[in-house]
Amino acid sequence: MIEEPGRVVAVESGAVWVETQRKSTCSGCSARNGCGQGLMDKLGVRERRGLIRALSDQHLQLGDSVVIGIREDVLLRGAVLVYLFPLIVLLASSLLASLLSASEPFVILAGLGGFLISWFVVRARSRRAAGDCALQPVVVRVMLAVAGSDAAVVSFSPRGNDLEGSTH
Repeated sequence: MIEEPGRVVAVESGAVWVETQRKSTCSGCSARNGCGQGLMDKLGVRERRGLIRALSDQHLQLGDSVVIGIREDVLLRGAVLVYLFPLIVLLASSLLASLLSASEPFVILAGLGGFLISWFVVRARSRRAAGDCALQPVVVRVMLAVAGSDAAVVSFSPRGNDLEGSTH
């Protein structure tokens, strides 16, 4: 499960809206000077905070620190659908037009048409999947700050009644 810490900013029935702090790895990347992402971060163009709706059956309040998670296979399938599928359809439709001995402008139009069709397929699939609970992020655990001399942080997992303590 891929996890991300955040803070609850809104509560609704069966779910919470969590604000996460987006992290940039630009400082550790060797291509930071030639990368568009690093430039956008330096200019402040991109918003640094993200709002994510996460399913939760716990009683949470505004300001609670939580850890949200999404299954790796869900993320991988989504990436394939959004990035790889349109590219494959674009190439396949162009190749098909080329194999049918179409002239170059028609090969280009076939590729663009295939890309447009794949975009509609991705959009329809996304709308159907939006309500699927198995594909949504979930609250994995709630982070509770414990007052004390050593500033321990306790993590409560909703799957069991286990408390894990760590000293920071």
